[in-house]
Amino acid sequence: MPTPNPDALAFLLTRRSRPHKTLTGPAPDRDALLPLLTAAARTPDHGKLEPWRFIVLEQPALHRLAALTRKRGADLQLDPDQIDKIAGMFETAPLSVAVVASPKASEKIPEIEQTLSAGAVCLALLNAALAAGWGANWLTGWTAFDRPFLTEGLNLDAPEYVAGFIHMGTETSTPPDRPRPDITAITTWTST
Repeated sequence: MPTPNPDALAFLLTRRSRPHKTLTGPAPDRDALLPLLTAAARTPDHGKLEPWRFIVLEQPALHRLAALTRKRGADLQLDPDQIDKIAGMFETAPLSVAVVASPKASEKIPEIEQTLSAGAVCLALLNAALAAGWGANWLTGWTAFDRPFLTEGLNLDAPEYVAGFIHMGTETSTPPDRPRPDITAITTWTST
């Protein structure tokens, strides 16, 4: 018989991301953040390629990225609301961790598996932050894939991109739960 961990299961069944607009300081300091990054790095990683890495973005870096977002958005002639939404995400975040998808050349491990592992790191980091009592949210947006933004703002080379910006801070309000999937509608049982 398996040994259950009811507290962990209860957490997973009730976890809820916190909207980034509801996060304020303080944010985790380095001592508080290191165990969260360590937990996230325990993500399944076929071939142990570590096809991801972290960039911790503190306030000065976040404000620099907000300004770059406004510049790139104007260069791309994006809708001002689109620009404001992403720039605001950087301007208001107390702390953010960019989970960088960093695919490695491999004959055995397809790139899609590496991409899925990077996404799993995002969820693991989000859940670790929430479990530690921080408010947290996983966002992307157009800057996560815009090569000039990635090169200038985060010093990423192709083929790297951002799998997610995990924003962390102190939550100011607990959001209501949202409708969840109907498990019976999305689950198929087969025994043959």
